[in-house]
Amino acid sequence: MKITFLGTGTSQGVPVIACNCEVCLSEDHRDNRLRTSILIETEDKTIVIDSGPDFRSQLLRAHVKDLDAVLFTHEHKDHIAGLDDIRPFNYLLHKVIDVYATSRVQEALKREFHYIFADTRYHGLPQIKLHTLVGGDDFTIGNSTISPIEVMHYKLPILGYRIGDFTYITDAKTISDESIRKISGSKILVINALQREPHISHFTLDEAIAFAQLVGAGTTYLTHISHNLGLHAEVESLLPPNIKLAYDNLKIEL
Repeated sequence: MKITFLGTGTSQGVPVIACNCEVCLSEDHRDNRLRTSILIETEDKTIVIDSGPDFRSQLLRAHVKDLDAVLFTHEHKDHIAGLDDIRPFNYLLHKVIDVYATSRVQEALKREFHYIFADTRYHGLPQIKLHTLVGGDDFTIGNSTISPIEVMHYKLPILGYRIGDFTYITDAKTISDESIRKISGSKILVINALQREPHISHFTLDEAIAFAQLVGAGTTYLTHISHNLGLHAEVESLLPPNIKLAYDNLKIEL
């Protein structure tokens, strides 16, 4: 399995518009973060989790030439806004893209991209096939079994996903014991770490580190990072050996 971090930033990205903090002015490429998204290449399928506002730029930067499916964690704009950019895969590869989401997220997609679902069809519309995720039921894409994992984004239930020994969680603030059992033993865990100060709907750096240690992941990568976390090089130097800051276009294999 090949994994590419298409984006590792929070909803505003980094640099933040009009901000002059040291992170936003940093010349270290690791401090430049597009909105959170990840690419997973299994032995037979290419999958993306979330398609935010930077999706087109991310696909071009990572030289993505194929796509089979999009999995959504939740309906916030920084996770769904780029869905329209799947269109080249439709007309260049003659593919209908499978989209996996809960019923609630599907309703948001139908509001945001109403033209995709309208009765009046026109040439060039994104071609998607919706798949409804129910509860924590496993599903398959190609040869891979995928396990949805419910976490809480303040009061909003959202989904993370486990594929084999890889688990991806973003926007979590609280995680139940049942979900922890599904995550435990992952060789690679990706988890959100917004900033150092307490936040109502996201893990802080300390909370993310404690969670990674609780579930016993082999290696943990932190994502969904804001400029408030600090400079990449400085923060990473303080982390335990098996916990790392992810950065845009980082590639790992499992």
